[in-house]
Order: sequence, then structure tokens, then C-alpha cells
Amino acid sequence: MSDDSTAHPLLVGQPPLFEFIAGDSPLLISFPHSGTYLPAELAARLNPSVLDLPDTDWFVPRLYDWHRELGASIIEATHSRFVVDLNRPPDGAPLYPGQRETTVCPLETFDGEALYAPGDEPTAAEVANRLARYWRPYHERIAEHIRALVARHGYCVLWDAHSIHSTVPGLFTGRLPDLNLGTAEGRSCSAQRALAVAERLAGQSSFSHVVNGRFKGGYITRHYGNPVGGVDALQLEIAQVAYLDEARVPVFAPARAAPLRAFLQSLLGVVAGDR
Repeated sequence: MSDDSTAHPLLVGQPPLFEFIAGDSPLLISFPHSGTYLPAELAARLNPSVLDLPDTDWFVPRLYDWHRELGASIIEATHSRFVVDLNRPPDGAPLYPGQRETTVCPLETFDGEALYAPGDEPTAAEVANRLARYWRPYHERIAEHIRALVARHGYCVLWDAHSIHSTVPGLFTGRLPDLNLGTAEGRSCSAQRALAVAERLAGQSSFSHVVNGRFKGGYITRHYGNPVGGVDALQLEIAQVAYLDEARVPVFAPARAAPLRAFLQSLLGVVAGDR
């Protein structure tokens, strides 16, 4: 994709389930929600009003396109989260008990817009099929590469990269800070690394931030984070206004994104540092 401002890309043709690039550092960056591909049979069942994929983590991989300079590995989903949400528990357990959230096979958008006509929602058998076909391969690849990185380096840092509209009344009140770091309240990441990242966030004034605020880390962060076992997992949820023109059909804003892109490269240089 060019560096010019571009409306969101919809993938054409049947892509692989994910793209994976192995690096030579202990850092693995995951992009579970930036995919836009919808299988034709699913697209035909969705309400036409949601085919613009409103809950996509738009253009997030472009913010990390320097990953080779840090030697980071990346895994990037190609399919829309409307197929299956790779950052939700496979058993449907809530991430935030008592708060509204979408499920592993979503039935509605963040704003409460139904994805399916009444009675056409996926059955339990269909959910199980989607988990086997789409969800498990992504997670098997993450788990396999984490083991390889720990064996090679003695530790691994898993960075789960996300974004969301800065205001989503159905999920939270007000406007999100620009950068929302989650470490499962300190359980998914060593105290030393979490402190280094928090200090780097506090040491800049370009972007508002919070640590373990509304977004504390989803399934990926909580499931794979194991500081005792050498795996530090962190999630960064970025308010999309920090890098694009927010709209139902968003447009990437290279000039607006440039400072954030540079800061993320600096931040992940700190993140991936020695244990």
C-alpha cells in the first residue's frame, strides 16, 4: 500500500488465515483485529449496513511497518473479526465481567448494531467450526513461536497491537486516552518491563495515556503472559483519532500518523530490551 491517504482496504480473493514473518529478536507483534477479509458465504448473511466492517483495527500494521528494523516477528490476521474474534476466549468467558463486550463470534458491533437478521445468527456448531478453522491456527502459531523465542533468547515479549474509535458509548464513557496500555493489572508482564514502558509513556507529552484503564489486555495478553516462564505480554489499544480521520469509513492520515509511528518504534525498542 502506498503512503498516500487511502480509504480502507478490503482484501480481494481468498487470503491465508494470517501473515507471519519471523524476526531475530525476542519481540513478537500480534495484529488480531486488522484483517478485512470476509468469506463470501458469511458476507452474504451479514446485514448490508455492517459490510464496511466498523470495528476493524484500521491500518494498525502501518504504524508498525518498521518492525524489521527491530528484528521483530509479526503475525497479522487477514480475516475480519466478524468471522471470529481472535482476542476472545474460545469458551466465551467474559474478559470484563459485568461490562458489555462482544463475543468470540460477534453478534453485534460495538455500537450495538446487529450483524445478522433475527434467527440467522451462528449456531453453536458453526461457532465450533469457526474456532477450529480460523481461531485455533492463529493461536497455535503464536504459541509455537513463543516457545521458539524463549528457547532461543531465554524470554519473549508479546506485544498485542490494537486500535479503536476514540469514542464508543456502547463500551465506555467519554473519550479514550490516545494510548491505552494493558498488562492484566501486572499479571501478564514482569514488573521491570512494565515499569520501563510506563516510564517511557510518562516521559513524553505528545500522546495522552493510561495503564490498565478501560483496556487491561484481552485473551491474548492474559493467556500468553507468563513472566515466571519468560513471556511478557502487553496490549496497546490506540485511540484511532491519534493517527487517522475517524469516520464510519476511515481514512489513513500519514502526516498525523508519523509522530505516533515514530514513538511506537522508540517505545518498542524499550519494550524488547534485555530482561
